[in-house]
Amino acid sequence: MKFNLKLTVTASLASLALLLSACGSNSSSNKKETFTMPADSELSTMDLSKSTALGTFDALNNTNEGLYRLGKNSKPEAGLATKLTESNQGRHYVIEVRKNTKWSNGDPLTAKDFVYSWQRTINPKTASQYSYLFSGIKNADAITKGKKAPDTLGIKATGKYQLTIDLDHQIPYFKLLLGFPVFYPQDQKVVDKYGNNYGTRSDRMVYNGPYKLTKWNGTGTTWTLTKNNNYWDKKAVKMSAIKYQVVKDSQTAMNQFNSKKLIGAPLTGDQAKNLKNNKNLISRPQSCAYYIALNQHMKLFKNLKIREAISMAIDRQQITKKVLGDGSFVNNSFVSKGLATNPKTGADFTADATAPASLKYGPAKAKSLWQQGLQETGITNPKFNIMCGDSESGKQVSEYVQSALEKELPGLKVTISSIPARTVLSRQASRQYQATMANWFADFSDPITFLNIYTTHNPSNISDWSNSTYDKLVKASSSTDANKPEQRWDDMVKAQNILLKDQGITPLYQSSAPWLFSRDAKNVIYNSAGANYNFKTTYLK
Repeated sequence: MKFNLKLTVTASLASLALLLSACGSNSSSNKKETFTMPADSELSTMDLSKSTALGTFDALNNTNEGLYRLGKNSKPEAGLATKLTESNQGRHYVIEVRKNTKWSNGDPLTAKDFVYSWQRTINPKTASQYSYLFSGIKNADAITKGKKAPDTLGIKATGKYQLTIDLDHQIPYFKLLLGFPVFYPQDQKVVDKYGNNYGTRSDRMVYNGPYKLTKWNGTGTTWTLTKNNNYWDKKAVKMSAIKYQVVKDSQTAMNQFNSKKLIGAPLTGDQAKNLKNNKNLISRPQSCAYYIALNQHMKLFKNLKIREAISMAIDRQQITKKVLGDGSFVNNSFVSKGLATNPKTGADFTADATAPASLKYGPAKAKSLWQQGLQETGITNPKFNIMCGDSESGKQVSEYVQSALEKELPGLKVTISSIPARTVLSRQASRQYQATMANWFADFSDPITFLNIYTTHNPSNISDWSNSTYDKLVKASSSTDANKPEQRWDDMVKAQNILLKDQGITPLYQSSAPWLFSRDAKNVIYNSAGANYNFKTTYLK
């Protein structure tokens, strides 16, 4: 997620931890269970049709619910779907929607809320960066291109509590999509009421999940998830509230943990090394890729040799071992390691794909390519700015890259702009940057969640890199080859090979998130792909 799943997102999971908050009466019957989660950046928008930030998707996942809710190990569990019937070789679905459920304002929730939500998200006027995820649903591609009306999308309310969904072809990961926030329902009456202000404050939208968002003014650094008494399964929800506080400094969190004010704390690499024998030390796996996006509207970055030189001037082992030291590792891939395996051999995707020479540290070759590229472009005063988020790790990595590039590439001048994460996302989306530190967190457990975003004209393709063969391979993997597991796998492997050989992006590393985490918080469901946290059944020991 990214995207920004995506969706599309410079928020780092390493900055999240659980913090214990005040309890109420000592009486067990009156006790209010609460804890606080720190986040490394503010919420962007709670409009699920427009959100791209990882932290926001966690909030959406706990305040809303779709046809499915992803449980442990991303297993789809029944949400609002009570029955699913599949036919026509996986291209036709009839889904019974849970009856007598309500939104947090008391409005009834029906099948039409799903139809409205999907049509709104895919409507080009909404400008959703996640509309491409609907590809494969009947007429979705034509709608996103403006060739058909949104109401022709292959989803219909064939009863007050019944949905009929038609696909152009089988989607192997369809149930995983149905558990992703972009596919959740929306209350049209509320969307119409607030218009452009919908989702910009906690009181400008409604919720149908275990919690409802409260105490968020749209720009502040605190917000609260409060138990939703209109939730259909409210008996399973143990927490009365989950509070959030933006904490950007790891030492601050550590100090609070040491004084027993916090139940947990995110760690830097150095902190993790010093606490390697601590019983509360854990590491969260992350299905993500951190990379540099080069805006290819710039003359400098249109040149392949320049892009290769930039890549080869960076020692990625220095980033993971020295700069970060938090368990992050060099992957030499865009698709994350551990996400998916070959349907025939069981090999990891990263083992089947080929890493080009340009992903290896080679200062001498980098210098040669750089000089050739400058000669080809005629640029005599090369310089550019790197935009990054204002998190501690984001600034550290950017500063290392700045130093490495200026050292290895003669005449280059690099500056850094460190700004709030929500501003980074906005400027990436509008291409208002030269180079930027970017990341992509998997929306679901399939390589296509990464590869999709670098197709031509995809809203999350912030580099605006384009390759027709790449586009054809990605399309084939989700259409003509969708029912051929081995051929589909081969399509995706070939596509990534093209992306990396042409330096459509500059991969840096796959991250890991070390925490000190108290054992008092139970049933915290964490998934490395999609919305990461599911607090539905969480409780404090």
